[in-house]
Amino acid sequence: MSAVLLDGGIVHYEVIGRGRPIIFLHGWVGSWRYWVPAMQTTSTSFRAYALDMWGFGDTAREPERYMIDKQVSLLDHFLQELGINKVAIVGHGLGALVGLLFTMRYPTVVDRIMTVELPFEINAISTRLRSAALQELIDWLLVKDSAMEPARSDGLKADVKALAASFNSPDLFNLSHRISAVNTPCLLVYGQNDPAITLPDFEKLTLPASMHSIIFEQSSHFPMLDDPSGFNRLLTDFLTLQSGESPRDLQMKEEWKRRVR
Repeated sequence: MSAVLLDGGIVHYEVIGRGRPIIFLHGWVGSWRYWVPAMQTTSTSFRAYALDMWGFGDTAREPERYMIDKQVSLLDHFLQELGINKVAIVGHGLGALVGLLFTMRYPTVVDRIMTVELPFEINAISTRLRSAALQELIDWLLVKDSAMEPARSDGLKADVKALAASFNSPDLFNLSHRISAVNTPCLLVYGQNDPAITLPDFEKLTLPASMHSIIFEQSSHFPMLDDPSGFNRLLTDFLTLQSGESPRDLQMKEEWKRRVR
């Protein structure tokens, strides 16, 4: 277990592997722990970090830091503390939003970003996700099996105030008219059957050349747990692209079991 003191608060993180840095950001349910299979996959070529954001997992409970912009600052300060000046980001749900906002704020720091279940507006997030109790959310989004257990067990560690505060800045979720300025390679990943995040209307959404979307047709809110082999194969291929290369150049692979737009 590793920890770093940032602005007087303890931030928990884990790290494995050697090579270029990649950081994994968890969503509204769970912690760093459900990223372990993806971290292990990337650790052969990357130094893989995963951290708990303010109010989640084993990071400090400090309600004044629960707003999304504070979570973005957490990522900034974490990278500075560890001396990381160029990074790949993989974020899920809340982590996807934090990662993309960070990328838009510091585009020269992020080499590429994969977002998983990124909401493009506040109304794309189910009201149940925004209002239900922690145990109810865990039972709703995570079946009881060994693959889901890390997210189920750590999900109860979250401070409910951290979830609530993340929804208090609805303007930050209005991404449709802001993504045109994103030049960083960005891969948008969704589970077709996610009850918590509504799929964007890609017929109406104009993605810049730097962005590409992939839908796992048999997955729900946690594609990395529903289909770990397919997800990690996609992640590996995305990370293999040359720096600055658009993910639209990813080739079709039947074994990913996904639909591309």
